[in-house]
Amino acid sequence: MILKPPPTLTVSAWADNYRKLSSESSAEPGTWRTSRAEYQRGIMDALADDAIREVWVMKSAQVGWTEILNNVIAYHVHQDPAPMLLVQPTLEMAEAWSKDRFAPMVRDTQALTERIADPKSRDSGNTLLHKKFAGGHLTVAGANSPAGLASRPIRVVMFDEVDRYPSSAGTEGDPISLGRKRTATFWNRKILAGSTPTIKGASRIEAGFETGDQRYYFVPCPHCDEYQRLVWSQVKWPDGQPDLAEYVCVACGSILTEADKPAMLSAGEWRASRPTQGIASFHISELYSPWSTWAEMAVAFVQAKRFPETLQTWINTSLGETFEERGETVEATGLATRREPFNAQSIPQAVLMLTAGVDVQDDRLEVSVVGFGRDEELFVIEHAVLRGDPGGLHLWNDLDQFLNRTRQTDDGRNLLIEATAVDSGGHFTQQVYQYAAKRKARRIWAIKGAGGFGRLIFPKRAGRAGKTSAQVFIIGVDTAKDVLYGRLKKVATPGMGYVHFSATLDEQYFDQLTAETLIYRMVQGRRVRSYRPKSSGSRTEALDCLVYAYAAYIGRNGPMILPHRTLEPPTQEEKPQEPERPRMRRPVMSRPGGWVNGWR
Repeated sequence: MILKPPPTLTVSAWADNYRKLSSESSAEPGTWRTSRAEYQRGIMDALADDAIREVWVMKSAQVGWTEILNNVIAYHVHQDPAPMLLVQPTLEMAEAWSKDRFAPMVRDTQALTERIADPKSRDSGNTLLHKKFAGGHLTVAGANSPAGLASRPIRVVMFDEVDRYPSSAGTEGDPISLGRKRTATFWNRKILAGSTPTIKGASRIEAGFETGDQRYYFVPCPHCDEYQRLVWSQVKWPDGQPDLAEYVCVACGSILTEADKPAMLSAGEWRASRPTQGIASFHISELYSPWSTWAEMAVAFVQAKRFPETLQTWINTSLGETFEERGETVEATGLATRREPFNAQSIPQAVLMLTAGVDVQDDRLEVSVVGFGRDEELFVIEHAVLRGDPGGLHLWNDLDQFLNRTRQTDDGRNLLIEATAVDSGGHFTQQVYQYAAKRKARRIWAIKGAGGFGRLIFPKRAGRAGKTSAQVFIIGVDTAKDVLYGRLKKVATPGMGYVHFSATLDEQYFDQLTAETLIYRMVQGRRVRSYRPKSSGSRTEALDCLVYAYAAYIGRNGPMILPHRTLEPPTQEEKPQEPERPRMRRPVMSRPGGWVNGWR
């Protein structure tokens, strides 16, 4: 038996010797240079340390993470063949990586071209998601596909963007646990995981980072030679001029410029915060990136901080840090004191368009009319309770009259409601479908709310609604609540993102608007968050109506509204009709009128 000697090159040394960057995936095609972003060396070479079995990287965007993954895979193909598994968040992303990243790398890096056969050849044995080479193979899987995470034993497992994984791969359980089990038979197994983080306490990559030795990259000041972590609080700029941002040394107060960054990165070093114990963990942010400037980050920050949801994205993707929710609920009393003297016939001039949200109850319909101005400044104009039987015609007549009513602004403009979302998830689903089917031209849409974070507030496409000609839109209610509650808690000054309330709203409205709280719970070993009523029996109609009205605004392409636009009334009055009997033939589906997520 002939034993192959262990490889003598580290991952970074191999990349410097053999790796070629492809024009399809790199702004700097050609020979790879680890020195371009020196912090990458420590991450890649940790995998060559026999004392380390797992590497976790909590990161921002713009730090070269995907190329680190590519180098690790290429190194094992050429130097240390092994069965490998790469897990992407979805199967579609796995296929995209294989076509857009792996295939060009194999084509342009001769050391790989010689070892991996062209998948188009008959005897290659290679497919889009499974690559064979001498001594090993690479499987590419989606975290949402349990089939890709089962059966084969694996020595090297790589998890990409773990905070975007589903909580379970089908019904099989946590994708990371499934992937880790595949390595159990190998004494020299390696696990590499990386991601931009999400919410503090609910982030997979944060949890992984905290299990390791928590390494940070320290760089020297070119003026005083003091080694320090780069932190956002030390980025400074003249008032109102973020494009002039520079870094201030925490030790000597000297101004550091972009011209200083290459030398600082080159002389930097990783420092652990605690003993390793077999798990190395790294944190790296865009502050270190050679492909991004501090001024560009400052400009992006100024734009992002306008809204809580965009600020969270910036913190996650630019700083590589989790976003911490401060305060899990909103208090009704404080919001009620913000009521202002406007109503449906005296709407503030800042309002450019109106939408409505309708909640269907057993004995009534509740409707909120909401106005929107520039930069999503929001005005709750009125909230009405229309009592009656939703199973009959009379109540839907009342709703039609309410929605068709003309509202007037202080500067004399007449506004009509441009889009309405009607909840169809209750006991009167068929009646909602039939009502909406006849009013698509007026953008009256049947919707159903779906929980779960990360869903689109308003989908790009509708589904079929039973045997009617209506369309049903599945809206992301938790995503919308995140946006609205975030603004109610954090946007305290009228203007961008602020929520105004009409003096016509009573105390009960504010109790219902704030009736839910954000809670955390454990699901299959993972901490997840969800909205729940503060107490049993809490009524949430006002919150639901506001969510639906906001979804209608997104569906109407609200962010593209033009100043002082009004909607002309329908050319002919549409009268509600008695529900039709189901037909044997499937009705023709049509799209709603007007612009909806790019439709016309």
